[in-house]
Amino acid sequence: MTLVMNDWGGAQALVADGRADRIGRLVTTSCEAFDNYPPGLPGRNLVAFAKLPGGIGAAFTLLRLRPARRLPMTWGWMSKRSVPHATMDRWFRPLLTSPEIRRDLRAYVLGVLEKAELLRWAEQLRTFDRPALVIWATEDRVMLLAHGRRLAGLLPRGRSVDVAGRRATHVPTR
Repeated sequence: MTLVMNDWGGAQALVADGRADRIGRLVTTSCEAFDNYPPGLPGRNLVAFAKLPGGIGAAFTLLRLRPARRLPMTWGWMSKRSVPHATMDRWFRPLLTSPEIRRDLRAYVLGVLEKAELLRWAEQLRTFDRPALVIWATEDRVMLLAHGRRLAGLLPRGRSVDVAGRRATHVPTR
């Protein structure tokens, strides 16, 4: 099969753990790689909030303030154009109203793997000997373009394609 993955580097984990035998071809897009997890300034900011009691709730309560949504440390670097406020309101509502969702998000955010493990995953891509395509957004400020090219270089049959004028988490305004 052809496995197409984006976000979080799951394809790297599958290869590293020897679970790629059914994958005939691999396509991965701008994603966490190497030591970029949690990704970029927004990811590190979320981890800092998660370490504080009630921090996740506080972080997302701040995102009720519409100007805060475009800051580099929140959503500003993750989309090229502003995400409509009604859309963001829908995204955040469950998190703001459910303590269980905040608890689960906190556990996920604080469950960050050791950097050595992430680097091991990437290094294991050298064992994936089938065709691989790495597609990366050239304007991404969170998922580094150099990481895309580096991932492609690790894959024996890897090929890198840059997508100009895009960010990984581009959300259309319509």
